[in-house]
Amino acid sequence: MSVGAAVRRVRAYGGQFLLLAVLTLVVTLLISGVPRLVNRLAEQGLRAQLNSEPAARRDISYTTGVVTATSRNTALAGAAERFDRLAAEMPPQVRSAVTERWYNVDSPAARVVGPDLAARNLLVDLGLRGVPNIQGASTLVEGAWPSETYVPDRPIEVALDVDVAGKLNLRAGSQLRIGNADDKGKLSDAAPMVVSGLFRPVDPANGIWDGLPQLLRIIEPPGDGQPFVIVGVVAQSALNKRAAAGWPVQYNWRYRLGADRIDARELDPMIDGLQTMQRTRPQDLTLTQGVDVPLRAFAAQVNAARTLLAVIAAGVLATLAGLIVLAASLATRRRRSEFVLLRARGGAATAGARRSLAESLLVVPVAAALGWWLGTLFPGDPDPTTPYAIAATVLVTLALPLATLAVPVGAAARHDLIRVRPSAGRLTVEVSLLLLAGLAAVLLRRRGLTLGEVDPLLVSVPVLLAVAAAVLALRAYPWPLLLVSRLAARTRGSVAFLGTARAGRSAVATPLVVVVLAIGTAAFCAVVAAGVDASRERAAEQIVPADAVIRGERFAPDTIDELGRLPGVRAVTRVLYQSDERLAADEIGTDARVAQTDVLLVDGSGLDAVARESEVDLPVPPTLLAARPGPGPLPAIVSPAVAADLAKAGLDDSAFISVQGQRYEFRVAGTEEGFPLLSASTSRFVILPWQALPERTTTPVATSLLVAGDPLDAEALRVAGDQGQERYQRDGAVTGRDRPLGVTVDTRADVRRELGNGGANGVLAFGFVAGAVGGTVLGLLAIAFTVLAGARARGQVLSRLRTLGLSRRQWRGLLLVELTPLVAVSVLTGALVGAVLPLLLNPVLGLSAFTSGVPVQVAFEPSLVAAVLALGAVALGFAVAVEALNNRRLRLGEVLRLGEES
Repeated sequence: MSVGAAVRRVRAYGGQFLLLAVLTLVVTLLISGVPRLVNRLAEQGLRAQLNSEPAARRDISYTTGVVTATSRNTALAGAAERFDRLAAEMPPQVRSAVTERWYNVDSPAARVVGPDLAARNLLVDLGLRGVPNIQGASTLVEGAWPSETYVPDRPIEVALDVDVAGKLNLRAGSQLRIGNADDKGKLSDAAPMVVSGLFRPVDPANGIWDGLPQLLRIIEPPGDGQPFVIVGVVAQSALNKRAAAGWPVQYNWRYRLGADRIDARELDPMIDGLQTMQRTRPQDLTLTQGVDVPLRAFAAQVNAARTLLAVIAAGVLATLAGLIVLAASLATRRRRSEFVLLRARGGAATAGARRSLAESLLVVPVAAALGWWLGTLFPGDPDPTTPYAIAATVLVTLALPLATLAVPVGAAARHDLIRVRPSAGRLTVEVSLLLLAGLAAVLLRRRGLTLGEVDPLLVSVPVLLAVAAAVLALRAYPWPLLLVSRLAARTRGSVAFLGTARAGRSAVATPLVVVVLAIGTAAFCAVVAAGVDASRERAAEQIVPADAVIRGERFAPDTIDELGRLPGVRAVTRVLYQSDERLAADEIGTDARVAQTDVLLVDGSGLDAVARESEVDLPVPPTLLAARPGPGPLPAIVSPAVAADLAKAGLDDSAFISVQGQRYEFRVAGTEEGFPLLSASTSRFVILPWQALPERTTTPVATSLLVAGDPLDAEALRVAGDQGQERYQRDGAVTGRDRPLGVTVDTRADVRRELGNGGANGVLAFGFVAGAVGGTVLGLLAIAFTVLAGARARGQVLSRLRTLGLSRRQWRGLLLVELTPLVAVSVLTGALVGAVLPLLLNPVLGLSAFTSGVPVQVAFEPSLVAAVLALGAVALGFAVAVEALNNRRLRLGEVLRLGEES
């Protein structure tokens, strides 16, 4: 069998081999390119998430307690030595991600006095910090840097940030004294000090300034009579001198992980490395790091997205495999006479297969290599998918020879009929497919999916279920058409009768399976995407059950009135939240021996009003709405875990809980799995009705405020909240505490936007879009194959009917009647499969990682019906167009001379 002969046959049947080559190219392109694109999207999502966090969140900090150094040379020298040793002891995956690192030695803040401070009656505590290489990160504005040369009896030289110094009336040359202050403000062990120079940071965002307390800020006094606290830079010699004199010091080593150094594909090893560091840290050090929190959250999203992509990819690749089988079958059917003649001339049973194999070897490997190369042009890091591409190439190469072996060599038989009573072999195959699909579904629900990993059997469950549904549809397909055909036979005209009769006899086994696979994959993506979007809406309402929420420490009671005067505000209500409160068995505080729980105070009517004004679907429990002050315990809504513990302890009728120092008696009046303003992971909580609290001398104070209105000015809400906190503290309700932190304002719209844009949502969106579009396109292509498979036989029938007087209009009607049942049953079956699959797979996909922990609920979407009808209309129009174009290629006489079914 010469290569030249094979080349001539490839050229003669160029259209069929071009189709096979294109399908091969698409398969290897997907295998090579899609993992790269997914990795690229994951990397971008990880960068965006890490960069949205404060840079200091990526710091790994080792800190000692306050220690006393006895050697005058160990303060900074020992810190530098340990700095390198700690880095060398890090796990490799963590060490390779470190991009910046700093260390410093601090002497705790002590009282400083001097003429410039006394001129403004300022009370100041100054901490001393030795920071190597600080000169390179700042610009000297005035004076000089502290001298590194040790000179006995020289005053301690300190450099200050120019803005800090200006606010405290200090300048280069200011004379100070530093020492420990007693209760009367007198200094002991006072040492002379001078401000040697003032500096300004080159880049205030540089991590060198992130050490706590900060060099560039003044810590405001927490109350009257309290000092300002600042930090100044000193030379190593001065710090060593202080340490040698017995002054305590504290060491800090910080290592910052670069966002571009963390590989999204290696998140689990990175998290494991951070855990290892925590377990193996030196006993004398405290390790502080927060980067594992966003890494864990992102890893959960990526694993869920990759698992979903594996399910979608299984459907798309199975559809492509079905299309390749259809293309190979179509090619061999067109060449049936050639293979029969080859056998009649004495050729072996495998002669045709060998000829087809030689032709495939000329086309498929080249197309596969081209597709693989095009996939390498996609942005992103590659995955080890070469073995899968090679396996796919081998299977596609064998598709045509195997189809050739299946060509019958005997007398021509009718292949346009579906047997009502299938053969034993076919029945065995179909029953086996149904049993396998059922078994795989049971295993999936019992074992679940390991997120981020691919279990070939369990990931193929959607494919098996789609095939099983197609088999059932194929078995049921002829029966309604048979009934319709009998009814049509009683009517006038031949179009309806002939169309339904031919549709009922059409062999649509493989094409129907492929169409169901494709449409099922597209519908699955659409339904799950709609479920995730709806769950994000619920998650946003769970986090912010209003238009906005203001969170702070404690607000003055009149803050509600102040907020109500702002433009756009329609309703405001108060909320109090405390975490980890102990339950008591009686009023004197006897421990109820129940685990700690969160407590939430809400005004039932106020919460309901805010929810209605904000158009939030928040059914407030009637218990909270109807509660009023009166004797007896307060009716409370509790979580099932708390209710079970109270019942076990015999306290479900009466228990006590402390709220801001006041103990309140409550009883279990109802249970809820969750409640707004509480995290989805919170499993222990008690909710009390604020309006029913008994009158006490001290009343609870709101820690959050819910606001309804449109439009809302977030900055105005923030200012009003800060002023409410300041009024509460200024009125004397709080003494001896730090100044309250600024409030945070979250709007429901912003929370919803963050849920949809952050993290690995790019990977998830890509999977949904690619699956929906790819499934739809491949479904239309499968319908085209279905039409082309019977085009010649249909052309003969239509041509003969045209010679008998069938009009062009009747011909179009006959074509429409014949193709409509096929398109309808395939599209509807695929849509049904796509709608049912999420109910089975949703519990094991882990998509709650994209909805802030709120379970994703997949429900019937009315829009899916409209989409299916539209898709069916498009598919039918496409099928008719393909048939019409194919008929135009053949002249009437030529079709009539084709005396065999091809």
